[in-house]
Amino acid sequence: MRPSWDEYFMEIVELVKKRSTCLRRQVGALIVKDKRILATGYNGAPAGCKHCSEVGCLRDKLGIPSGQRHELCRAIHAEQNALVQAAYSGTSVNGGTLYVTHQPCVLCAKMAINAGIKKIVFKGDYPDELAMELLQEAGVRVVRV
Repeated sequence: MRPSWDEYFMEIVELVKKRSTCLRRQVGALIVKDKRILATGYNGAPAGCKHCSEVGCLRDKLGIPSGQRHELCRAIHAEQNALVQAAYSGTSVNGGTLYVTHQPCVLCAKMAINAGIKKIVFKGDYPDELAMELLQEAGVRVVRV
């Protein structure tokens, strides 16, 4: 059976997440507009920096639970990486759809809102109620598959 567009892009984002170097959670993101892929991203260290898979996870070492103390993580989130990749190439994502393997955190939700993302499709959950509240308040359509 032929997949819907959302199913199609969610399958692609599952492949994107395999590039992740995070020891805790592998996340992939894809930004699409008019059924065309604009940018991809996965969670990992900034370009030219050592990855968690090489140096370990500071948050694990300190016993910090998932969803807390993001500033101690050396990685950039998949959604942020996709937005940065689009900006780097001068590609507008305004009006686009963000496909992501997990629910965005509040930081990524705020960035998506300000970038003009109009729809977010995700599969896995993430412990961040404020993110969902802000997305709803901003009028971003959220679809959990």
